Amino acid sequence: MAVDPSGGHPAMDYPEHLRTYTGFLRATVALVVLCAAILLFLLTLVP
Repeated sequence: MAVDPSGGHPAMDYPEHLRTYTGFLRATVALVVLCAAILLFLLTLVP
């Protein structure tokens, strides 16, 4: 999703905001993948 910072407040640090948001999305995806891997591992333990 593209963000147009031209209409925003001049004090807002948009590059830092976008960097933080990107990091949050990456961490969320990593957590979902980790949870799926744990569930698949637990599934292999069921006889």
